[in-house]
Amino acid sequence: MFVSIVLDPGSTDSARSMVNILAHTGFKKIQRACWENMSLSESDLANLKKEIDRVTDYYDNVRIYQFPVDGMFVITELKEKRWKRCQMKAQAVNQNKGTGPNPVKR
Repeated sequence: MFVSIVLDPGSTDSARSMVNILAHTGFKKIQRACWENMSLSESDLANLKKEIDRVTDYYDNVRIYQFPVDGMFVITELKEKRWKRCQMKAQAVNQNKGTGPNPVKR
């Protein structure tokens, strides 16, 4: 699955620790605070979350974007030392009018 991680560390120590974990797990730095991995398994992601949780504190924020997970786009966020998960399913396309979830009005 495709996984993208955006880091907002609260300290330089946790930033270094998170970067070391991501580099060791096979992530590549795409932008200043954005890392991506195109082929991460579910079990590897679970282990990564445990490692990130181990080196972070209350002031660190981490957002993980995953696709596909059971046909859905999933955002998992670590904020204030708590994990939260949001799952989004794509809306069906209206076959009669050919418009998607947000049609453009002309």
